[in-house]
Amino acid sequence: MSQTPPTQDELKTMVAQAALAYVIPGEYLGVGTGSTVNKFIDALAASGVSIKGAVSSSLASTQRMASLGIPVVDLAQVDRMSVYIDGADEIDAHGYMVKGGGAALTREKIVAAQADQFVCIADASKRVQVLGAFPLPVEIIPMSAPEIVRRFQAMGGVATLRIANGQPLVTDNGQYLLDVKGLSITDPLAFENTVSQWPGVVTVGVFAHQHAHVCLLGTPQGVQSLVY
Repeated sequence: MSQTPPTQDELKTMVAQAALAYVIPGEYLGVGTGSTVNKFIDALAASGVSIKGAVSSSLASTQRMASLGIPVVDLAQVDRMSVYIDGADEIDAHGYMVKGGGAALTREKIVAAQADQFVCIADASKRVQVLGAFPLPVEIIPMSAPEIVRRFQAMGGVATLRIANGQPLVTDNGQYLLDVKGLSITDPLAFENTVSQWPGVVTVGVFAHQHAHVCLLGTPQGVQSLVY
């Protein structure tokens, strides 16, 4: 009798549980944002593993951890973190990612940069050959939106302002987000370098410099551990 393949939600739960093996008791931990990370936060709270504190990448994750009794500390209080655990909207064969679907890309990139290791937790649908199928999030200064839209148009991309409840979505940092479709990001490092220099760009959602070191990928056959 054939078994029913696990649902996407079940795959997220699998990788969230697997990520607990990377949590070092008594140390600081970086925690990302999103639906898969929410599964990890729940698993961490249920595990009983005692950490010194968690550095959060978003208000949403901070609130979830605080409600479950996980101590949250400000990044300024932390000299180093052994690991940062977060999801991805896309991840390629080099550990380069597109992130920002949850609107927290800037803080995610800041926290990831101060961790010794980035562990990405994702289901198999997030693995791609070339980044760009998922609309690329870009956090921007609001007044720069028209010019940045034009610059992406010159690249062959279509950038639109992210809207929530009929208004431009405002990030935790008080800025706007563009989502860019139609890109094929064949050189993520060069792309990240280029777009990051555009006036008005706060953060581009390509994570090439802050790439994953490990990806725990949920598949119908179980959790695959990919090392980059």
